[in-house]
Amino acid sequence: MKKAVVILSGGMDSTTAAFIAKQQGFKIVPLHFNYGQRTEKRELKAFNDICDFLGIENKYIVDIPFFKQIGGALVDENIEVPTDGIKPGIPVTYVPFRNGIFLSIAAAIAEKEGAEAIFIGVVEEDSSGYPDCTEEFIKHMQNAINAGTKPKTNIKLKTPLIHLKKEDIVKKALEVGVPLELTWSCYKEEDKACGVCDSCRLRLKGFEKAGIKDPISYVN
Repeated sequence: MKKAVVILSGGMDSTTAAFIAKQQGFKIVPLHFNYGQRTEKRELKAFNDICDFLGIENKYIVDIPFFKQIGGALVDENIEVPTDGIKPGIPVTYVPFRNGIFLSIAAAIAEKEGAEAIFIGVVEEDSSGYPDCTEEFIKHMQNAINAGTKPKTNIKLKTPLIHLKKEDIVKKALEVGVPLELTWSCYKEEDKACGVCDSCRLRLKGFEKAGIKDPISYVN
């Protein structure tokens, strides 16, 4: 059976990407990162809950403590996570080259596992403006993985959500059977989602435009 490493944060996007991989006939090898993010424990719970839902036991959980030294509001509690609405430009929640580091580790695991693909739930058109969520970035990472692995290794980067809007992702998630109540997107809180950080705003907007109620609880 063909295998795919899926970078799975426990959020709606990455979980939807995982279920798309399953729908396409891949055996999923889920990969999660603890990198000192504010909601590290809650994201790990979401990851484990989703793996349990899918009946997956072979999973990777990788700790990356040095992200604290790199900075960004997600890992530095001295920097406030913005709650006043999504604005143009790259927000302070950007962690430099985070997805590049994630994909490099995923490529190593994919080569070890003999996987044919790496799925990542990046979204270009409706993201927060992160440069490592763009199609151009993914193309360059694909070239780097091709150049940096054995000649017989053939790993394809899969980004099934990259051109979708959040409302389309909500609809796709329901179509492929994602248990949305198990996912977590909030940047700030681990009990109830804050409802006002960029990630919560994007998620709530997606559910609203899709005409569907978000099953998770919010403070606001």
